[in-house]
Amino acid sequence: MSFREQTSQQVTTQPLMSKFLPAVLVVAAFSVGAVAHIQPALAGTCAAKCPPAPIQFVPGQRITYEVVNLTSSLVQMQKVVGTDPIPLNPGQVVSFTRGGGTDPNLSLLLWDATGLPLGVRLAKPNARTLRIEVRPGGRPPGDRTIYLRDDGRVAVY
Repeated sequence: MSFREQTSQQVTTQPLMSKFLPAVLVVAAFSVGAVAHIQPALAGTCAAKCPPAPIQFVPGQRITYEVVNLTSSLVQMQKVVGTDPIPLNPGQVVSFTRGGGTDPNLSLLLWDATGLPLGVRLAKPNARTLRIEVRPGGRPPGDRTIYLRDDGRVAVY
């Protein structure tokens, strides 16, 4: 390539670069400005605001279930595995034991006799007890099923 060809090539690329340079500088300025407003995330512990740990039991362990009716109306409870509903009067506590072998997953259905929505609060007062407190309230249809899976985890639906 001769000197003349190199010079003509430089002349044609310089105007092209001068057209894009202001646009590149504007984009860079906006990018730097946007980064300046980002707050860095700090990792830490949740010492004061930790969510409660999920309730879980040892798979196959015998568990005592305590179902407490804290509503002012009659609540019906039914184990899904072919049982009739059990009525729970206001303030009544019903206990039963399950597990310790090859028991399948346990599902309890709960409903208010008057059709009101229910809320369920689970507690684990000791290593082998699941306390199910049935309370009034919640959005319709409310909490209706407690499901203890064979892996030991408990869920409310």
